[in-house]
Amino acid sequence: MSIHLYSYFRSSASYRVRIALNLKGLSYATLPVHLLNQGGQQFAAAFTAINTQSLVPVLEQDGAHMTQSLAILEYLEERYPSPPLLPSGLIERAQVRAISQAIACEIHPLNNLRVLRMLTQELGVSEQQKQQWIQHWIELGFAALEAQLASAPQLGRFCVGDTPSMADCCLVPQIFNARRFQVEMTPYPRLTAIEQACQEIEAFRQAAPGVQPDAA
Repeated sequence: MSIHLYSYFRSSASYRVRIALNLKGLSYATLPVHLLNQGGQQFAAAFTAINTQSLVPVLEQDGAHMTQSLAILEYLEERYPSPPLLPSGLIERAQVRAISQAIACEIHPLNNLRVLRMLTQELGVSEQQKQQWIQHWIELGFAALEAQLASAPQLGRFCVGDTPSMADCCLVPQIFNARRFQVEMTPYPRLTAIEQACQEIEAFRQAAPGVQPDAA
């Protein structure tokens, strides 16, 4: 029944899963996979044997290895339904999933490490141009999310309602990334208010990159 999480402290996908595990009150052991050291430990044979995509996170339980953060969140929700990461209403559940996918599938991939390496190492993009690339895609995605959440019929403390959900597990790490890459957050008061509400919860604080065992 023990849970192991292959994780990198600054990986926002791993960060999502750490938040969910904490919200569910589940104990787990972190198995660090450093994405930069030794040419990237995610490419080592021992790791690619459990995830051919060479990506973190990987959740290990009962001898099975689960990949892709959103799939892991759904797994945790199905196996440990209380406390829930999805609301009870069908429309609200769809809203949570839509926000989660907007972040994990639209915003995050364009500033992921392997994309940035392609830009600089293969296409010769400068560091300044890389920074502009990152900021552009985060700002574009955040502007859409801000408008969506600010106009929601029933505003709550979190992305959907007054209980943290899968969507909040995705939003907080993406805001961490935005700040890391010097994105100005002033235009997104709704997003930053949700982030502040999340940071009042110990489960979110314990999942933060700076307090992970592999933080450097």
